[in-house]
Amino acid sequence: MLSDLLGTKWTALVIVALEEGPLRFGELRRRLADVNPKVLAQTLRRLERYGLVDRTVYPVVPMRVEYSLTQLGRSASQPLGALWSWVGSYAHFLRGTGLGDHSAEGTTNPDS
Repeated sequence: MLSDLLGTKWTALVIVALEEGPLRFGELRRRLADVNPKVLAQTLRRLERYGLVDRTVYPVVPMRVEYSLTQLGRSASQPLGALWSWVGSYAHFLRGTGLGDHSAEGTTNPDS
């Protein structure tokens, strides 16, 4: 279950983006510039299925849909934010993840 929920980088990024308040699909896409629309839709559906995100449809034309964090989603945002900060701080040590810039001079592995 945990690997299904947190299996992609987009899960954490969506939760962090929604910390600031409800967003529409297009607003989320702009904040997460590299996300494929299909992947974003799948991520939002998965987060909704696990009870971390609410999807609110407003009865207006054109249809308006907003996504927001549930209480459970808000409780997940703090540990995910801490993990994301850790990755940012130590990315240069993480080899083979695509997260760090391994070409920078002086980059070393803390275990070597």
